[in-house]
Amino acid sequence: MSGLGLPMAGRPAEVGLSAERLQRIGKTLRHDVERRLIPGAVMLIARGGRIGFAEAIGFRDREAGAPMPLDAIFRIASMTKPVTSVAAMMLAEEGALQISSPVAEYLPEFRERTVGVERVRARRVMTVQDLMRHTSGLTYAGFGDSAVQMLWRDADLMNETQTNADLVGKLARLPLMFEPGTTWEYSMSTDVLGRVVEIVSGQSLADFFAARITGPLGMTDTAFEAIDIKAARIAEPQTEAASGVRPPMRNVGRPHRWASGGGGLVSTAADYLRFCQMLLNGGELDGTRLLAPKTVRHMTANHLPPGCSYGDTARERFGALAPVPEMGYGFGLGFCVRTQPGMSPVPGSVGEYFWGGVTGTYFWIDPAEDLVAIFLSQAPDRRLHYRYLSRQLVYGAITGPVTR
Repeated sequence: MSGLGLPMAGRPAEVGLSAERLQRIGKTLRHDVERRLIPGAVMLIARGGRIGFAEAIGFRDREAGAPMPLDAIFRIASMTKPVTSVAAMMLAEEGALQISSPVAEYLPEFRERTVGVERVRARRVMTVQDLMRHTSGLTYAGFGDSAVQMLWRDADLMNETQTNADLVGKLARLPLMFEPGTTWEYSMSTDVLGRVVEIVSGQSLADFFAARITGPLGMTDTAFEAIDIKAARIAEPQTEAASGVRPPMRNVGRPHRWASGGGGLVSTAADYLRFCQMLLNGGELDGTRLLAPKTVRHMTANHLPPGCSYGDTARERFGALAPVPEMGYGFGLGFCVRTQPGMSPVPGSVGEYFWGGVTGTYFWIDPAEDLVAIFLSQAPDRRLHYRYLSRQLVYGAITGPVTR
């Protein structure tokens, strides 16, 4: 092992990467650090189960003058969602959870749902599959100013002192944004899924992750906080030029009651690489199997129904990587998935799957190229730019096949 989660290739060419072209990545990111576009970043690229590129650039904490280490701990935000989705599918494989079942079968609070401020009774039940593919009718309060979202804002849904049970109790009293099953709307669906995992498993989400996913995979720095000695490795955003203050981010250097399945984890590039490689391997890593290959293929297929509509935030927030047909993307059980070549202006392969976090984190897995790429920064306002840029730089460095 390289200490980075996977073995290090002796030379980038062994995994089909051009050493000369890889230099563009570091050069570009260092230039952006100098221009204060980002405080710093960590990037890893693996092909064929071996790391071909690993570099830490800039500052872990610019204001403190602390350089970025490879093992910096990042708030990975919505990169938590695939972990929660894997947890749910592990329970499904065991026969303890049916993703076709109504959410109310596990959370009775969700039995009587209404839609819109008019509180019209929902015609279709919300299923666990709807939670996983973001067609539940739920929303995020901060992603728009609709009448429903204004009601949601009054419910204090992001309170860090709440539990997942508390959150579900709040959500059960609020109207849905859309009829379940009709519309892709990025939402708190995966937070609700986290509560389903708790009910079915009889464990807190944090305990389930530790016992069943992060522990077995050796993801030693992945949790819902980074306390004690780990706090010194937390990457921080930089102060904004206009305001002179840092953009608000959760204080992960202390324990929290809320284990948010939608966005609460912290992790390192090396840890998350192990999670991604497990998926690329068909559910197994270093003799530890979390899922069957068929389950991974099912999760990474497009699950959006024909005629699916999209909320206003889909194209606005995700741009060229939105899960919309005109970009050649759909959405599976926890990931955006590419269904068509071309169409999107960013490079990739049919069958790839990915997601990112609002804090500036991003990963993608490309089975056609036997590739995992991870970009971690704490620069929320620049997140889309670096999702596009990292893809262009990584695919531009692939010049040959992986040698075995």
